[in-house]
Amino acid sequence: MKIFADGNIPFVRECFSSVGDVEIMGGREMTPEAVANADALLVRSITRVDERLLSGSAVKFVATATIGFDHIDLDCLDARHIGFASAPGSNATSAAEYVIAALLEIGQRHGIRLDGRSIGVIGVGNVGGRVAARCEALGMHVRRNDPPLQRRTGDPKYVPIEAVFDCDFITMHTPLTREGADNTYHLADERFFSSLKQGAVFVNASRGAVVDSQALKAAIAVKRLKAVALDVWENEPNIDVDLLDAVDLGSPHIAGYSLDGKIAGLIMIYQALCEHFGLPAKFDVGDFLPAPDVATIELPDEVGDEQDAIASAVEKVYSIVRDDRDLRRIVGEPPEARGRFFDALRKNYPVRREFHNTTVVVPEPGGALVRKLLGIGFKVKGRRREDDV
Repeated sequence: MKIFADGNIPFVRECFSSVGDVEIMGGREMTPEAVANADALLVRSITRVDERLLSGSAVKFVATATIGFDHIDLDCLDARHIGFASAPGSNATSAAEYVIAALLEIGQRHGIRLDGRSIGVIGVGNVGGRVAARCEALGMHVRRNDPPLQRRTGDPKYVPIEAVFDCDFITMHTPLTREGADNTYHLADERFFSSLKQGAVFVNASRGAVVDSQALKAAIAVKRLKAVALDVWENEPNIDVDLLDAVDLGSPHIAGYSLDGKIAGLIMIYQALCEHFGLPAKFDVGDFLPAPDVATIELPDEVGDEQDAIASAVEKVYSIVRDDRDLRRIVGEPPEARGRFFDALRKNYPVRREFHNTTVVVPEPGGALVRKLLGIGFKVKGRRREDDV
C-alpha cells in the first residue's frame, strides 16, 4: 500500500510504516501528479482534497489529522467510493488551552480581571464546549451561541448571537461554511463588530475567513475593541501583516498544535485506515508520547493574586507570547517569502504539552485557586503528601 502523508503529522512515517510504504511531502506539494499513485492520503487543513486533486488517481482512502474538514470535498469522496476519516476532538483541548492562555495574557497586559467578566462563545462544539467549561472554572459568565445545537437540543443555554454582543469577551469556534442557514463566512463582519460592547476583547481560533479582516481592522482603528488575539487568518499562508501589527496577540494557526493533540489525531486516523483496509492496528497514543518537560510547578507559600498565579503556571507550560513574537518576524521577510515563513513556523513548531501533564503544587488544598487550576486542566496537589487534591 502506498500512503502519501503531510510531513506536519508527527510520527506519521513511524506509525503508518507498519501498514504500508509512506511517502512524506508538504501539504501544499500534494498535486494531482504527485498523488496519482497513492492508495491513501493523510492530510492536514492546508491541503484541499477535491476532484481536481483526485482526478485520475488511485486513492481509496483519505484522512485528515484535524478536527475540521472544510478542506475536504466529501461529495467527491462519496462519488468516488473513497473512504474518509477525520480526527474530531483530537486537538480540542489544545485549542481551548490556547484561548485560556490568550485571555490570561490579555488580562495581564490590560489589567483585566477575568473573574466575574462575561464571555460569548460562538460555536460550542468540541473546542467551544471546552473553552466554555474552562472559562466558567475561571469564574467567568459564559453565554453560548450555537444555532445548530440549539435547534437539535432545544436547550435554552444556547442563545441568539445578539445575546453575546454585550459580553466583555467574544471568542469564535465555528467551522467555516459558505452556504445554508448557518453559513459562517465573514460571520464577524462590519455589522458584527459595530454591535459589540465598546472595549470588548475579541479572539478567533477557528478559521480565518469566519472574520472579515477589513471589518476587524476598522474596528481596531476606531478603538471599538480593547484587545484582539488571532490564531487564524484570511488567505493563509499569505496573511495581512497590517492586521498582525494591529492585534495584541498573533500566532500561525497553531492553537491545536499540542503534541498531545497531534498524537491523538495521528492514532485516530491510523486506526481508521486500518479498519478501512481490514488491517490490525499495532499502535496507540502511549507509544508516541514522551514524558513532559514541565511535570511539576511549585507555587510559593504566599501565592498573592490568584489570576497572576494561574497566568504564571500557564506560561511555564505554554508561552503564547513566544508564538506571537515568532510570527511577528514575518514582517522582516520579503513579501514573496512570507507565505513560506508562515508555513515554516507551523512545520517546525516546538513541542507543546497540554496542562494535564503538569501537577501544580499549592500551599494549601482546596479553595478557589485549586478549583480554577483543576478547571482549566492542571493536576493539583498540596505541599504535603497528605494534602493531595
